[in-house]
Amino acid sequence: MIKKGDLDYFTHGEIENEKFWRRLGGRPNLEDKSILDFGCGHGSLCIDIVKSGAKFVSGIDLNDKLLDFANTNLHHNYNQFKSKIEFKNKDLLNDKFEQEFDLIVTKDTFEHAENLPEILDKFHLLLKKNGRAYVGFGPLYNSYNGDHGRTQLKLPWMHVILPESYIINRYNIKNKDQINRIEDLGLSKYSFNEYKEIFNNSKFETVFFATNQSDHPVSGIFNFLSKFKFLKEYFTYNIYCILKKN
Repeated sequence: MIKKGDLDYFTHGEIENEKFWRRLGGRPNLEDKSILDFGCGHGSLCIDIVKSGAKFVSGIDLNDKLLDFANTNLHHNYNQFKSKIEFKNKDLLNDKFEQEFDLIVTKDTFEHAENLPEILDKFHLLLKKNGRAYVGFGPLYNSYNGDHGRTQLKLPWMHVILPESYIINRYNIKNKDQINRIEDLGLSKYSFNEYKEIFNNSKFETVFFATNQSDHPVSGIFNFLSKFKFLKEYFTYNIYCILKKN
């Protein structure tokens, strides 16, 4: 049974997909490409990609609930694409892959992913020669809502201002599920500068890099403030980049 909340989220994802491609400079040629979607979630980007002519799309995630929806939705609403899409619970770093891919896409995943250097190494291994990874994610941890509300602090940037030990203790008092570190809430905590360093030190060539991509009217203020060196870390809220395997 497909729940309305999941279907609404999937439908919203269809809208976000157009923004994803636009913020990366436009939709690439996906015709006859084999593509891996890392952190596929509800599967809306996979459906979008196969509609654009992809030969095969593999959507992987570690959340069984989201994968159950993706497979059920594929069966009931997009059955014509069943031979071209798979949704599986696969651990990128520890599970085996039987094929290489022309492209890898990942949307709103890197802000949650620890071990990012190892993830990029695996991307590089799984891509064919001259393959590309299309990456878009945010909010970054040091931005105004970079905790995704998961620390349960009410004001922007409080997760950056307050000591981590205080945040953890406060969270554990209020919640049954206990944490030992902020990362236990599914947040990678990488700073903007750390992301840049990781990309620059990877095996990839960065052929496109943009920040603060948004349609929100307030984004202009953030873009202006992020130009100041001492504010850049706290007013840079997302990253969109294309990484090429040479």
